[in-house]
Amino acid sequence: MSKLNIREADRLEVTILVDNYTDMLVTESNDICRRPHLFLPHVFLAEHGLSCLIKVFSGVEEHTILMDAAVTPACLFNNAKLLKVDLSKLEAIILSHGHPDHFLGLVELLKFIHEEEGKEIPLFLHPEAFLERRINIPAVGVPSTMPALEEAVLKASGAIPIKSKKPVPVAGDLIYTTGEVERTTAFEKGFPWAEAKIDGNWVADPFRDDQGLVIKLKGKGLVVISGCAHAGIINTVQYAKKLTGMDKIHAVLGGFHLTGGIFDPLIQPTIDEMRRINPDYIIPMHCKGWKAINRFAEVMPEKFLLNTVGTTYVLEGEP
Repeated sequence: MSKLNIREADRLEVTILVDNYTDMLVTESNDICRRPHLFLPHVFLAEHGLSCLIKVFSGVEEHTILMDAAVTPACLFNNAKLLKVDLSKLEAIILSHGHPDHFLGLVELLKFIHEEEGKEIPLFLHPEAFLERRINIPAVGVPSTMPALEEAVLKASGAIPIKSKKPVPVAGDLIYTTGEVERTTAFEKGFPWAEAKIDGNWVADPFRDDQGLVIKLKGKGLVVISGCAHAGIINTVQYAKKLTGMDKIHAVLGGFHLTGGIFDPLIQPTIDEMRRINPDYIIPMHCKGWKAINRFAEVMPEKFLLNTVGTTYVLEGEP
């Protein structure tokens, strides 16, 4: 496999527009983690969704993209307004995978961009993000169908879908998608209750569309950003290392999908492997789960950062 030709970034800023957790009293900031200061009646909204504004810099060059678009436009636009983020200026949107907690706000966002700027915007995603999907919980007995992406609706709203199973460069080659993530761990086996309709049949969802982002920070190593990491957060990080030929991980942030009783057995092996990877910073978000986030905080306190809606992570490369 040829290595990705990722350009080195001087600085990376990741602002969490939407996540599951908000706390306006978490205000402690430092050079890496910058918390907003809001006062009532202004409040950030949280929901079971994810949306991250990503800015990457190289010299005087600057690019702004969005990964995922949350569940509700109300949540996404409220938080962007409070953070003074102009979503109409985005140059690209990346979808981590085809689950509605990552795309239901997308159509309204696309329409807003088109109305404000009169432009269409590239939307990077895997072809299987359009699959029909459902959750089939054995204790419930009746599958629950999930909303699905519709390509025609996306195009009519101003998206230019760019579908790829392989890594794709964005932001002037300063960011790459991972494309389909190789599955190499013994314990990351996906989401047992998730099903997808493939070739006319409902089967266990393989989540081939699950992808992350990779950034090479000058002199610091790789930054890996996940959506839900249905492919496994360890698989995702290890695949990013393989794609780039780099071993050093500076930061891992995003959803780790360790919430719920069926994922409890995965928490400790995930932490064990993350300790071996030894990133400088670990920032679990979205579907990480209460038990997992507390275990990461306990076991990796010098590396762990608690995420809240509105936080901006500023990662600087070497001068």
